[in-house]
Amino acid sequence: MKIIPTNLSGSFIIEPMVFEDNRGFFYEFFNTEKFYHNTEISIQFIQDNLAKSDKGALRGLHFQKGKFAQAKLVSVLQGAVLDIIVDIRKDSKTFGQYFSVELNDKNKKQLFVPRGFAHAYLCLKDNTLFYYKVDNYYHKESEGGIIYNDPDLSIDWQFDLSEIILSEKDKKLPLLKDIIDDL
Repeated sequence: MKIIPTNLSGSFIIEPMVFEDNRGFFYEFFNTEKFYHNTEISIQFIQDNLAKSDKGALRGLHFQKGKFAQAKLVSVLQGAVLDIIVDIRKDSKTFGQYFSVELNDKNKKQLFVPRGFAHAYLCLKDNTLFYYKVDNYYHKESEGGIIYNDPDLSIDWQFDLSEIILSEKDKKLPLLKDIIDDL
């Protein structure tokens, strides 16, 4: 597995070694020991989640606060997404900056999202299966979010935003500057 730091401290792209032959392919999805050796981050994932969405579905920007913050390892089993993370650690030199990467079933890339980040993904194909691991359980009272089109973040979604599909909840998310005191 190849682990590549992003421009946001603590987040990494993981590129697995894929072994293909006439039967299909095999790759090691995640290895805690190799991850620690390359990042010095000790992680124990406790829950796996799977979401199915169609082209244009945008989920996020979501996060968990306080002791219920979550680190995530995200990937795509089928289809493709533009995955976005935003550093919302107030003491970070990259606070308010974002990173984006396309994750799809062809490149098999994964993204490690540390605690203290908001996360979103935009589906680029119908029937996309988005798979992710978390290191902490969901806690409704600790959930938070930032509106996807926050002008201070200036996220380039690389998509016609008039065609996005949002949940009613995500349409009402606040701007980052309006929740900064609550982080």
